[in-house]
Amino acid sequence: MLQKSKKEEIIKDLEVAVKGSKSLVFVNFHGLKVSDETILRRELRSNGVGYKVSRKTLLGRALKGKAEGEVPKLDGEVAIAFSKDDIASPREVYNFQKAHKGIVLNILGGIFEGKFVGKEMMMELAMIPTREVLLSKLAFLLQSPMQRLAIAVGEVGKKK
Repeated sequence: MLQKSKKEEIIKDLEVAVKGSKSLVFVNFHGLKVSDETILRRELRSNGVGYKVSRKTLLGRALKGKAEGEVPKLDGEVAIAFSKDDIASPREVYNFQKAHKGIVLNILGGIFEGKFVGKEMMMELAMIPTREVLLSKLAFLLQSPMQRLAIAVGEVGKKK
């Protein structure tokens, strides 16, 4: 059993994490091996995402008044992934889950733009590509009509 001072310290750490992040994801990690969790923490940290495991009661206390709406139902063992980027935390958890097929991680919901959101919204955010990928797609879309025009002009030039 945790002492009251230790509980207060954990709550303060969680409050700092929640306050300093733009997005936060609740993750159920039931059945995750310690070695897999170490890999998860390392990969998240390298991408600028923090990860904390906590008891649900302490997490509930830390989340009181931090966002609008109602906290989604948190089943099983719960951790939070948080970042200063709007969509980095859901995207990185999702990418880890996708890259490591045998590992069971479930996104339960989260906080986005100051509101509690459900699993569906977090999954939508997680599937948004990175900024670099979106910029490359935009560049390709802009290049395509110009390329077709150049080919058409070249064909007209060959006929004359």
